[in-house]
Amino acid sequence: MSGAGTTAHTAVRDAVAASADGLLALSHRIHAHPEVAWEEERAAAWTAEALADLGYRVTPGVCDLPTAFSATIGSGPLHLALCAEYDALPGLGHACGHNIIAASAVGAAAGLARVADDLGLTVTVLGTPAEEGGGGKILMLERGAFDGMHAAMMVHPGPVDVAEAEPYAVAHLRIDYEGKAAHAAAYPEQGRNAADAFTVAQVAIGLLRQQLPHSVRVHGMLTRGGEAPNAIPERTSGRWYVRAGSLEELAAVRPRVERCFEAGALAAGCELSVAHESPPYAEFRTDHDMLGLYRAHAEAVGRKFTPPSAPEARMNRASTDMGNVSRVLPAIHPYLGIGSLPAVNHQKEFAAHCVTPEADRAVLDGATALALTAVSLASDPRQRARLTAAGTP
Repeated sequence: MSGAGTTAHTAVRDAVAASADGLLALSHRIHAHPEVAWEEERAAAWTAEALADLGYRVTPGVCDLPTAFSATIGSGPLHLALCAEYDALPGLGHACGHNIIAASAVGAAAGLARVADDLGLTVTVLGTPAEEGGGGKILMLERGAFDGMHAAMMVHPGPVDVAEAEPYAVAHLRIDYEGKAAHAAAYPEQGRNAADAFTVAQVAIGLLRQQLPHSVRVHGMLTRGGEAPNAIPERTSGRWYVRAGSLEELAAVRPRVERCFEAGALAAGCELSVAHESPPYAEFRTDHDMLGLYRAHAEAVGRKFTPPSAPEARMNRASTDMGNVSRVLPAIHPYLGIGSLPAVNHQKEFAAHCVTPEADRAVLDGATALALTAVSLASDPRQRARLTAAGTP
């Protein structure tokens, strides 16, 4: 370790500790005002304001996305990205803990603000909206937000600490059936039942699961089931996810699932519409050199990692649009435990845990470990050369 790196490590720890009150206030504020995908106006503004106060050059509304932003400090040749998420789940609030992600990203930025130029770093925090099904990072990637960057990092809360993310690729489908309404008692023969179409489709999917690989998941929900019990349902709608071990496997299995929805339409005599709510999310490709550095720094601040095979570690198999970034840039996406068990992600009980003292400690530990990972990457000539030689999108 170079002397500059050692000094920077100390400065990072001190800066994160000095920012603790503001970071936890930001986490709690976002948590108390949940905003769903593409509507994160307050969360994005609060996160960007915190970065501006640290001296970052903030550009709101990047990539023609009103709730996205970019915040940059330093001018060194090694350019690292920190990704902040802040969208909530409909009806569940911050049951995936994105308030912790945003605050940890700001905390890492606080740690790096004064040492970036000394280390030859440019640090950019990207505010990435709509991770929960909207694919904000994919649009930002396609529109150039990650251009010129050499690596990307973030942390995500879960029940326990898990180092390596292994998310599925996923397609988000919007399903609509249109039939014909009729009085269900007097003129049933004149109706075409759009609810029956969904019933047939779900039975077909249930049978298809017998022949699907173990790496595939299919699940969804009905969002509109009809208008009145005495009327043949004319229109029904639902949202369905198809997950697979890779984009390539997803491309192979998704048509088989869509044919199940076609079967429902054929059987019930209804019209089917299948729309994609976002581009497909990719599987995650971990940069193991970066992850090794992160893990060492996280353990040094007291984090204890659970083996990924443990049942409580399954959050590392969730899907994320950070997977698409990882196919272009070296990236890490480790999980921070918040001591929530038996509560797990996407439960109201987990949302309640996201502002507990254990969650607050995760914010500060995650911020510190991310920032120290950046320092180690910048201080190690081999890592610096490896990342800069890899090219940029």
